[in-house]
Amino acid sequence: MDGLDSTQLRTLAAVVSEGSFEAAARLLHITPSAVSQRVKALEETVGQVLVRRARPCAATAAGAPLLRLAGQLVLLEREALADARGPLTGGGARTRLAVVVNADSLATWFPAALARLPRGFELSFDIRQDDQDHTAELLRDGVVTAAVTAQREAVQGCRVRRLGAMRYRALATPEFAAAHFADGLTPAALAGAPVVVFDRKDRLQHRFIRTVTGRTLDPPVHYVPSVPAFSEVIRLGLGWGLVPEQIAEDDLASGRCVDIAPGRQADVPLHWQHWRLESAALNALTAAVREVAAGALR
Repeated sequence: MDGLDSTQLRTLAAVVSEGSFEAAARLLHITPSAVSQRVKALEETVGQVLVRRARPCAATAAGAPLLRLAGQLVLLEREALADARGPLTGGGARTRLAVVVNADSLATWFPAALARLPRGFELSFDIRQDDQDHTAELLRDGVVTAAVTAQREAVQGCRVRRLGAMRYRALATPEFAAAHFADGLTPAALAGAPVVVFDRKDRLQHRFIRTVTGRTLDPPVHYVPSVPAFSEVIRLGLGWGLVPEQIAEDDLASGRCVDIAPGRQADVPLHWQHWRLESAALNALTAAVREVAAGALR
């Protein structure tokens, strides 16, 4: 097989990151036809279809390792060029790091890690959001450089480090608790009480119900895919839900909400997975994430 063309690899990465051939063309300042020709030439070299032509475009199983390679090449190239020119601040394009984070980490401790990076790194962040049980999929597909994930087994080609556990408290308004849980968290009560769930990937509440009752129940569900709105829906008495303790503290202290399961918190272990790559920027981000997580997580 012929060697891989770095320009074609970058074009593949642009198609997947931007979601379409047209958007990739705008990013690369070439025509959509040129984008299509580069991707087709790379597919001919590999002998496999590398991109699913859909909305948005996505890498196939064969394209995922090449997508990861393209991202690694860009990252290492830019750092090498910056080193050759002088310090990391020495002009040129910013290095982009794509990271996927679960919504609750993004709403609480993770932004502080970005701000903790030492001066001198000219970085642009492409932050994606997904459920902690699914974030590793983007890492596996080569779409992101690093992930906050519940998966402790290392994705192929990646390193994994334990960060700690995010603790959740089961919250409801006093009125909701009195109406639905006067006799405690019985199976009948949990089967009938509306529960607030982030989205259809979020199984945290259902796992908690199974832990408490030993049963798989199917309560009424409100899907609320926004961290601020999720907590607000609980405060308004529409349902109960598991809230990160950093967010729950104010509601509990003010009396707006009560803990319906004292002493039965839900802990979700989180890990940091990233490409197995010697990159100054990636190493600095990893150090910052671990430092902030150490103070924010259990």
